[in-house]
Parts: sequence; C-alpha cells; structure tokens
Amino acid sequence: MADYKSTLNLPKTSFSMKANLAQKEPMRLNQWYKDNTYQKIRQHFAGRDKFILHDGPPYANGDIHVGHAVNKILKDMIIRAKTLSGFDAPYVPGWDCHGLPIELQVEKQIGKPGVKVDANKFRKECRKYATKQIKRQMKDFQRLGVLGDWDHPYTTMRFDYEANLIRVLAKIIDNGHLTKGFKPVNWCCECASALAEAEVEYKEKTSPAIDVKFNIDNPQQWANAFGLSAISKPASIVIWTTTPWTLPANEAIAVHNEITYALVDINAQYIIVAKDLLDNVLSRTNIDNYHIVAETTGKELIGLFAHHPFYQKKVPILHGDHVTTDSGTGAVHTAPAHGVEDFTVAKANNLPLDNNPVDNQGYFKEHIDFFAKRFVLDANDAVIEKLKANDCLLAHHRLDHSYPHCWRHKTPLIFRATPQWFISMDKANLREKAAKTIEDTTWLPSWGKNRIEAMMKDRPDWCISRQRTWGTPLPLFVNKETGELHPNTSEIMEKVAKLIEKGGIEAWFEADNSEFIEDLEHYERVTDTLDVWFDSGASNACVVEANEQLRFPADLYLEGSDQHRGWFQTSMLTSLARCGKAPYKEVLTHGFTVDAQGRKMSKSLGNVISPQDVVNTLGADILRLWVSSTDYRSEMTVSDEILKRTADTYRRLRNTARFLLSNLNGFNPETDLVEFDQMVALDKWAIACAYETQQKIINAYDHYHFHTVAQQIHHFCSIEMGSFYLDVIKDRQYTAKADGQARKSAQTAMYHIVQALVRWLSPILCFTADEIYAAIPGENKQPLILCQWYDQLQTLAKTDELNLQFWQQIQQVRSETNKLLESMRTQDQLGASLEANVTLYAKGKLYQDLAKLQDELRFALIVSKAQVIESEGAPEDAIKTQIDGLYIHAEKSSAPKCARCWHRREDVGTHAEYDDICGRCIENITTEKGENRAFA
Repeated sequence: MADYKSTLNLPKTSFSMKANLAQKEPMRLNQWYKDNTYQKIRQHFAGRDKFILHDGPPYANGDIHVGHAVNKILKDMIIRAKTLSGFDAPYVPGWDCHGLPIELQVEKQIGKPGVKVDANKFRKECRKYATKQIKRQMKDFQRLGVLGDWDHPYTTMRFDYEANLIRVLAKIIDNGHLTKGFKPVNWCCECASALAEAEVEYKEKTSPAIDVKFNIDNPQQWANAFGLSAISKPASIVIWTTTPWTLPANEAIAVHNEITYALVDINAQYIIVAKDLLDNVLSRTNIDNYHIVAETTGKELIGLFAHHPFYQKKVPILHGDHVTTDSGTGAVHTAPAHGVEDFTVAKANNLPLDNNPVDNQGYFKEHIDFFAKRFVLDANDAVIEKLKANDCLLAHHRLDHSYPHCWRHKTPLIFRATPQWFISMDKANLREKAAKTIEDTTWLPSWGKNRIEAMMKDRPDWCISRQRTWGTPLPLFVNKETGELHPNTSEIMEKVAKLIEKGGIEAWFEADNSEFIEDLEHYERVTDTLDVWFDSGASNACVVEANEQLRFPADLYLEGSDQHRGWFQTSMLTSLARCGKAPYKEVLTHGFTVDAQGRKMSKSLGNVISPQDVVNTLGADILRLWVSSTDYRSEMTVSDEILKRTADTYRRLRNTARFLLSNLNGFNPETDLVEFDQMVALDKWAIACAYETQQKIINAYDHYHFHTVAQQIHHFCSIEMGSFYLDVIKDRQYTAKADGQARKSAQTAMYHIVQALVRWLSPILCFTADEIYAAIPGENKQPLILCQWYDQLQTLAKTDELNLQFWQQIQQVRSETNKLLESMRTQDQLGASLEANVTLYAKGKLYQDLAKLQDELRFALIVSKAQVIESEGAPEDAIKTQIDGLYIHAEKSSAPKCARCWHRREDVGTHAEYDDICGRCIENITTEKGENRAFA
C-alpha cells in the first residue's frame, strides 16, 4: 500500500501549543524595552486625537498585591484598546510618596525625628526609602505587561511636583477657599495627627455605654419649667454616652426645643429624660416603680443649669438641632473639644471652645484633675468609678457598635479639637460646584454617582493640615496676634515653590524666615504639612496639566470603589478650588478582590493570592485573562482553582491561534490571497462571522466591558471556529491540492481571521498576542503595538449577501447530527464520524437550505456520506431532533476507507494505480487543478 502522507498538507508552525509563559514573557518584555516600544508608540500616534487615562498613584510602600495588579492591568487594557482605535493614548504612571506609613518604616530603621535624628536627615531617609519602594513596585508592574512612560513616572516627592503643590495651594488660597479653625477633627493618637475622612475606616468596637445624672442647679427654676410650685426631691437631667472619657471636657447639655421631657419620680429622686425614651432609659436600670410627675418641652429648659458630675462648675442647658429621640435620653452631653455637633452648638452659644484636656498622643494633660496623664481610651473605667463615687451613674452596660478607626494603625480614633487649616466646602460655593461636577461627570458603574453625591452632600470641611515630618509643607506665615495670613501670601508661596524646585521640601524646612518675609516681629511660620490626599488629589494640575504629553482634563480616572471617598473626591475638590473645572470626564471603579468564599484577602486567613507567584508560575497573561474575564464592577473572586480554570481557557484560545497559524504554513499573503468573490461560501461566512464578532468586541472595549470581550473571543474560538469552521475545513486543508483554489480560499479566511484575532487578544493577552503576530506570514509588518483594528474584515465581509442565519442553521444541524453519532459511539455502533452515512429528513425552507450544499453536505457534517430528503415525516429508525421538522438517520458505512482522507467511499479501489484511495484524492494528487468547492 502506498504511503500518501507526503501528499497531505500537514500543518506546521513555530507557534507551539506549550506556552511556557513564565519563561517566555520576560524575554519578550526585555525586547520591548530594548526596542523602546513605548517611545515608538508615542512617535507613531503623535498628532492623533488624545485619550488620557490619568493614573491614580499607589502608595510607595510594600510589594504590590493582587488589587494593585487588577488596577494596573485594567488601565493597560484600556490604553492598548484605545491605541487600537487610533488614539494617542499616553500612560504616565505615578506614586504617592509622602506621609505616615513611610515615616513609620524609616523610624524603625533610624529612630524618631527630633529624638535620634534631626528632622531633615529623617526626610532625606524617607526619600531614599520611597525611591527603593518605587523601583520594586515598578518592576512588578512592568512584569504584568503594563506599558507606560516608566522612564519618566510622576512621584509626589519629585522636586517639581512638590513645588507645584505649593502653587496649587496658593491658587486655592487666592480663590478664597482656605480657612483656619479650631475644630474637632478625627485624630489618631498613634499618628499624633489629624486624619482626613478618606483615612478613616469603621470597625466594630465594644464601648462602655453609661447614663449619667447631672444634678440640677436652682430647683425652683426647674420646678417652674415643669409648671410646679417646687421640686421636693433631688433632681437631675440624664445624658447617655459611649465615650465616658469625654466628660472632663463637658461644657453643656443639649436638648431640643420641641421634644417633650418628663420629670420622673423614681422613689428617692427625680430624673428628667425625653418622654419618648423613658422606657428605654428605665430598661437599662433596675428601676421598676416610677411615675411621671410633670411634662414640659425642651424650650422651657433652655437657659437652666446643672452641675458637672465631678467638677465644681455649672453647665447650661442649650438647644441643639442634632438632638433626637432615636436613642439615648433626649439630653446630649456636649464637649466642644470632642464632637463636631458639640462644637457647633458651643460656638453658637459663645461657650469656651479651647477646653481641650487631651494632648497630641491622646493623654489627659497634667492639669486635668483625677485623670492627669491617663490615656483617654484607658480612662473610661476611672471616669465611671468617679461617677459612682459621686452618685451620678444611673446605668452602665457594654455596647457593640461601629466606630471610626485609623486606616493605617487600625486603632480607634478620637475627636479632638485642634487648630487646623481647612478647605471650606461652603465658602466660595465649593460644595455647590462639586454637586454640578458630579452631575456632569459619567460614573461607571452608574451607582458611583449616587455614592459620591451622598458623600459630598454631607462631608465636612476638608482638613488639609497635618502634624508630620515627611510631607509637603503649608508654607504660610500668620500674624502672631490675629492669626491672619500675611498679606503677601501668594508672593511668599511662589518664593517657596522656586526654592523647593531646586532643593525639595527639605529646602523649606532648612530656610530661615527672613528669606521670605521682612516683618519677623509680627509674623510666624506655620509648621504643619499638607494632607497626603492633597498631594495626590492635586495631580490633575501637577501632572495632567503640567505634562505636555497629556491634556487637562483627563478623559478617565480608574480606581477601586473605595476612592469615591478618597482620590476621586480630593481630585475634584482641588481642581474646582484651583480652576473651577472638573479634573475628569469619566470615572470608572472596580471592586475588591475576594477569595472563593467571598472573604477579603488576608495573611491571617491564608487566602492571599500573590501576583508575583502567579506570574512566576502561570504567567502574566493568565492573570490578565482572569482580570478580563471577571466583571470587575463588583467584588472579584480569585483563587488557585479559578486561576487554573483560567489557564484552561487560555489553552483553548492559544490552540485556536495555533491551528490557524499551522495551516498558514507556506502561505504568502502577497501572492496567495484569494479574492473575496472567488472564495468558498463557508470561508466567506467565517470572515463575516469574524467581522460581526469584531464589531461586538470593539463596542465592548469602548465601554470597558472586558468580561464581554473575553466572552466574545472565547465563544468565537470555541464555537464558531473550534466546534464548526476549523473542524469542517480540516479535510480541505489537509487533503485538497496544496495550491488549489479551495485550500487557498480557506487559508485566506484564516489569514484574515488570525489578523483580527491577534488584535482582539492584544489588550488582554499582550505577550501571547505578540507571539502570535510574529508567527503570522508576511513581510514588512509593523509591530503589533502600532497596529489598529483589522479593517479589512469590513471591506471583505458583505454580511447582507452571506446570510449568516444560513450557516448558523447548518451549525445547529451539525450539532444535532453529532448528538446522534455520539449516542451510537457510546453503544459501540460507530467509531469516528467518518464511518457514518447520514440521511436528513426535512421540509420547507430547511430542506431547501440543506439541499443547496448537495454533496458538500457531508463535509459540513464531517461524515462520509450525507443526503437530504424532502419529507413531512421520517422512517421509524430516524431520530427526531430539537430542530422543528428535522429527523436524522445514521448508519455505519460499509464502503472501504480511503487511506489518504479516511472517508468511506464506494470508489476506493476502482483505480488500478491508486487502489486504496478515493477518486477525490486521486484527483487532488494527480491533476493540476484539484477539487473545487462552492460551499464547504
């Protein structure tokens, strides 16, 4: 028997099935940087319409985690997709560098500033530490395949950036947004500094909840308030608090004008509480016998006094709009130093505002009676004991509740009134401008708009001053007596900015005051630093507007959903306060990563997925494919099992590319492309299908629906291609005449399809796409990264003439046929599908469509013989299918098997010279033309 293997067109390719991504990707990455790929992109697309995605700076401390990887991969996919759409889309990465976390790390190494090392040496060490962290993180980001201007990233500690921060602040001051105030702020005792709202997180905490009696002063006045002639027993007004340690700072009790208060007899004494809360109050005590003696409104209590429970002073009863009957007693303990609403009420009533008994570290000051030098959160028990000793404690229990904590130290915060600098939300209409900006911005997902609207509506003034060493200074001079800013503040700040441009923030701290002002007698320097959220928030000016590669405002900001209360807000506020414009047009958010059980990543739980480990084992493209396959708009579930399944999906995509490339072996697009009108109908359909898929993919990329892109690509590769087209054309590719029109028609289709496919994949599988592109035949190709979407599909695919529904129906018929053949295979009635002869029974249009294929129907069904019979019914041995009116009968062929194409054909052995192959194969190896096909 002759060996016909040499006459087959067996596929060959250098693009292997084994990806070895962990080994290959670094080599390809090195080549990108050796070739100055990013710079070539900028040159190639210079002058095109710009698309600006502004990078929110990660903090320069610690190795990147999977959340960082998600963020950077999403950004890279957008930049690459926009480049494919023809935009000039530069990407300038950045880092946030000032602030406490770096201070803490440097303190561990060299000690506290001002104690073991001078402050400026400490700052220089902080700068060195941040530089090392940036290099580590940059290496990991680059390994993910993220292309950007890594040679010129922005950092908030760069001298020019620090200088521009001063200029931004000066402009905000000029526009009337800066205020100074002595207000309660979130204070971290570990940080010894005020915190911004974005630095506060809420966690469950157990606190002592106490009902405290403030004994009344002048019983006759209180009796009159209740319409009584006299009060015959000791009486007190009751407050409820979960922060006993704040009682030393008490200056008043707040009630509400319109709430009804009851004078309640509880045997030996009277208590005064809101009537609606009486049952709740008594439920916290052991009191069973009581009766209401009289009632009055809060308005009648205003102006009366009560005695402080352990200090020799009287405190007034005041009206407070914040007082409700939702909880407590209806009378609110008021400590202006420790509560925003307390402060507001005290200020409106001219009460002392500077009674702040707590120092920067959270300890009671030395002059505070009973509690001096105690840490406030440890003083609760001492306060409670003092109340008991004075018979002022009505009730005491433990309460679990949500409480603000420092996002860095995870420790409970306190409210503490200190002199701070604020960007006012209402001065110069900043809140109103923010509301309009939110309305005019596109928020993706749409719920982001409601979230930031609610936050902006109620947010307090932004405290931008910090008491830190490593931070951008507030280079202000204020009058020693009045606290007013120096009249030449703008000019002073420009001098400071120029100084910092040359020597960094260290230059300001080392400079003498005389370098900036002459009137040293009446003015003093502010020693505070800027909130680091101001540093990053002002990047819209310091980067987007200052960098000539970019354009203000940015088209898109993309960060995690927690940034609605962080960077998205501070960016908006700095931009509006500076120039009255929004910093962005669209804001896109992604969710957090969680494990398979929905739990956040935690070392203690042992569920952390390290991006470095994934990259070093599976490859960066697997991580990128997982990101693209997950709906990032909600929580993103990741685990080793999920990544394993992602790797399986990757192999299916890679196998599709490998099949296409292997069957283009020897194909020269310069000479072998078949004109579209001359192509086999099935090949025309494949191109039309690719074009239709490409339209969906581009639309999904444009709307940042990456999981839709991944689904479309996977469906195209596994269903339209893998389960149908590529399977059907194997026979034509392997057995048809190598130079015949039928085979070249299929190769032409595959060439166009792989050119489109490689572009679809490139934003997601950037390394693999580059490898695929290098294996596509053709000379003088420009690098893939400089390409745009494959527009020849649109030119070729005349979808209105190709009847996509026709081939969709053929796929359905083939699927039903395969079900029957598989059933026969499991019953050992059949082996390969080419052993089968199939008869289809159909009617109407279905019959007409199937009949069009004539003898080529067998190639579409991948059987040795197929015929279609027009019939309303079918023989008993035919199987009814899921397709209306279609019945199928299949049987094992008795015809001999062709040694070359493996089809079972009656004409095998009828040729004397070629006695073991079929007539079609004889024609393909002996004639110049070979077979031709119209359909399959």
